[in-house]
Amino acid sequence: MLIVERLPGVSPDVIEAQLAHGKSGPLGMAYDRAEFMEQRRQMMVLWAEYLDQLKAGAKVIDFRAA
Repeated sequence: MLIVERLPGVSPDVIEAQLAHGKSGPLGMAYDRAEFMEQRRQMMVLWAEYLDQLKAGAKVIDFRAA
């Protein structure tokens, strides 16, 4: 997953919760919606900052040249 590579230190559990790869069953899904809310918010801020850097042209690797 690209987000794991680009945001080191973010727990895979937080990433999975944000991607809605939750536990099965009606109770598991209900609890997953509110799990890690603050960490998920922080992760999305970091991800938005990373995307802004790409948009500005920073740290872009041209794979065609490689």
